[in-house]
Amino acid sequence: MTANILKRRALRIEQHPSIPLYVFALAADEVSQVADVARISRDEAGKLIGYQRPEKKQHVKQILEYLDGDEVLFPNGLILALPSSVRFKSSPGPGSSDGLCTSGTIEIPLPDSPDAPRPAWIVDGQQRSLALARTRNSRLAVTVAGFVAEDLDTQRDQFLRVNTVSPLPTNLVSELLPEVGTALPTKLSARKIPAALVEALSHDRDSPFRGLIRRASTGPEQKAEAVVADNSLMLAIQESLNLPSGVFSPYKNLAHGTVDTTTIRTILVVYWTAVRDTFPEAWGLPATQSRLMHGVGIRSMGRLMDRVMVNINPSAPDAIAQARAELGLISASCRWTKGRWPDLNIPWNELQNNPRHISTLSNYLLRIYVQAKATAS
Repeated sequence: MTANILKRRALRIEQHPSIPLYVFALAADEVSQVADVARISRDEAGKLIGYQRPEKKQHVKQILEYLDGDEVLFPNGLILALPSSVRFKSSPGPGSSDGLCTSGTIEIPLPDSPDAPRPAWIVDGQQRSLALARTRNSRLAVTVAGFVAEDLDTQRDQFLRVNTVSPLPTNLVSELLPEVGTALPTKLSARKIPAALVEALSHDRDSPFRGLIRRASTGPEQKAEAVVADNSLMLAIQESLNLPSGVFSPYKNLAHGTVDTTTIRTILVVYWTAVRDTFPEAWGLPATQSRLMHGVGIRSMGRLMDRVMVNINPSAPDAIAQARAELGLISASCRWTKGRWPDLNIPWNELQNNPRHISTLSNYLLRIYVQAKATAS
């Protein structure tokens, strides 16, 4: 290592036409000099930055105990996003390449001081990298695969793809999906639109959920107010999109593969604003104090939305008032914060976010609503 440049023997893998990919080795204590962890968070303007989940201290401790042993075999490599300032010099002679890879030397610029930003980002292996930075076997060789990509879109895309065997936290995936512009696997792609709608509901000024949705990037100072799990809301939206009877289903153009997210967002704002106005005493409380904010409440009221909003024009000036009138038909039968649910004989706080209780509460609310509508007419 000379003049703040780390040089290592490397292979350039002939894979992507425009994104260089290298395989090389670093010593354990060099990993923290080369790469940082891009923690998921939001800046002052609310823009999503980073993509990594929080440190898992117990996991790091277990890895460190192994790394500190006498005989260590550690084939678990790291994946890094490298800066465009890296340089690769192929080995001289015709034998440096076999058509699949080219041997040579990679040069990675290092920061001038310990406090300066690192040139690379860890895309996969952050828990391993934290353990490597602390091991007493500081010169342990670690396998690294590094691709050159400074844009977050490419880094996030790779981050989501490489974390499919050991699933990422659901809320982390949900928050990252709207930020990824590349084509995604079918399972992830189906969740992208609901995730983008939850993103809008989390921040839009006219959204009743503004500031209430708990996300992977939610800071400690915000958690007291962020009482709604983003995954519950996302699942409610996804269910309405996928069911033929869902209120969002007509806004999918299957022929062109497009979705009218603008109208869907309007429906969500109208309906949930009406929910907030109908149950003000239960709105915005922690799930332990209000089952309306709990997963079972969000999912069940989401299913009721399909029935309530089907005959309401979300663009009408009185759309919220219409939705409030419809919800008024069930309000007297709801027990979000105290008492027992009529007919169900279940205490309000015993309802849980599981399929059985979601179905039980959903069916009850729909039955009360349909009966009240029939009586009113």
